[in-house]
Amino acid sequence: MTEFGKSLSFTETTIPGLLIAELPVHGDSRGWFKENWQREKMVAAGLPDFGPVQNNISFNDEIGTTRGIHAEPWDKWVSVATGRIFGAWVDLREGPTFGAVFTAEIDPSRAIFVPRGVGNSYQTLESDTAYAYLVNDHWSADAEYSFLNLADETVAIQWPIPLSEVEISAKDLAHPRLADVTPIPPKKTLIVGANGQLGLALRDLFGDSPRYDYAGRDSIDLADPAFVSSRRWRDYDTIVNAAAYTAVDLAETPDGREDAWASNVTGVAALARVAAAHGITLVHVSSDYVFDGTKDGAYVEDDALRPLGVYGQTKAAGDAIVSTVPRHYILRTSWVIGEGKNFVSTMASLAERGIDPKVVDDQVGRLTFTDDIARAVSHLLGAGAAYGVYNVTGSGEPLSWADVARRVYALVGSDPSRVTGVSTEDYFASATTPIAPRPRNSTLDLTKLGATGYVTEDVVDGLERYLARG
Repeated sequence: MTEFGKSLSFTETTIPGLLIAELPVHGDSRGWFKENWQREKMVAAGLPDFGPVQNNISFNDEIGTTRGIHAEPWDKWVSVATGRIFGAWVDLREGPTFGAVFTAEIDPSRAIFVPRGVGNSYQTLESDTAYAYLVNDHWSADAEYSFLNLADETVAIQWPIPLSEVEISAKDLAHPRLADVTPIPPKKTLIVGANGQLGLALRDLFGDSPRYDYAGRDSIDLADPAFVSSRRWRDYDTIVNAAAYTAVDLAETPDGREDAWASNVTGVAALARVAAAHGITLVHVSSDYVFDGTKDGAYVEDDALRPLGVYGQTKAAGDAIVSTVPRHYILRTSWVIGEGKNFVSTMASLAERGIDPKVVDDQVGRLTFTDDIARAVSHLLGAGAAYGVYNVTGSGEPLSWADVARRVYALVGSDPSRVTGVSTEDYFASATTPIAPRPRNSTLDLTKLGATGYVTEDVVDGLERYLARG
């Protein structure tokens, strides 16, 4: 006879490393249940951590034993060890398929994967039936569950054995009807760097809803070791890293170098650890500065990284870290323009004040507007594009900084000839603080992104739109 109610414990045997485990088994008139594998509890009790998260087994004594429709906040892989069951699954997630029903018999030759938020119920068709299910999260009293009444005629489950004739708990019969069930929302997206120019664009696109968490420096500290356990990460399916240290010249100073590495490498490593450990998709924004700018032609995603300065080196290191996350998107951008002070707004201000600027004309690339990056993020995630690196910049002919300045002057009604082009060396000749080396060619090839169905905005059109909105 199985002994119910034992405490979890492990005992060394005469073979080193071979452990005997005493497992808690919970039984009632329907049969018994045990946590066949529960990583958190078992590791704490002395079992080596060899990888899985949790494996449960449900045993049923009698034909007709029926267990209620429960939707949990994790994915399940269900298989039968002995016997045979009739399974009924009801979609309890937000969306157009809410309330959809699927039924099937499951025996040892058939298994089923049940995604998070789909309610599952089983009716035993043979005596002494046992089925096991692997899950990718630990049970938690704080997790959000949904339950559905087994007898709700609006879902019309055709049970092989009428519910009036089966072993079933009063609790399962008391669950709400479909009309009273609160749909389970999708997993959440965490946006890091929410107060920066890209973070603001992402907020404008995604909006304020419980599905999106926006975290700025005031609410998240990636350097804190407690960060990795600061949230219930299984509630998230995506992290968008819109944070970065971007002061390219200041990064060449001792203090700036330290800050750049802390933000662009150490912080990114913390996000990567969380994403890899919890199966989260990590979206990371990179830079043209990972290249030295000497290529004749546009850079493609798999070109070798050859950063020139500290900022570029930290971005390249961050890319290498993110690339180890199984589910990742690295978006390489150039010449980013968003809310706040930037090159375009500065040129417009100079034009309006009647100032004739000298602007570098030997660095060539394309502007990238933050709302275009935000739309690219949304597209890649929504389209289920292949994971990897994507170049994301404005489209159209590459321009020099002086060309962009002249376009701005013309668009605000000033004479573009007032802009004088100068070399990078001449522009920084009088600098008294360290100046980071700039890639002369920042043009990124957009073929791979276009193949996913997303075409970025032409740089000139983007300038017109950006300036028109003030």
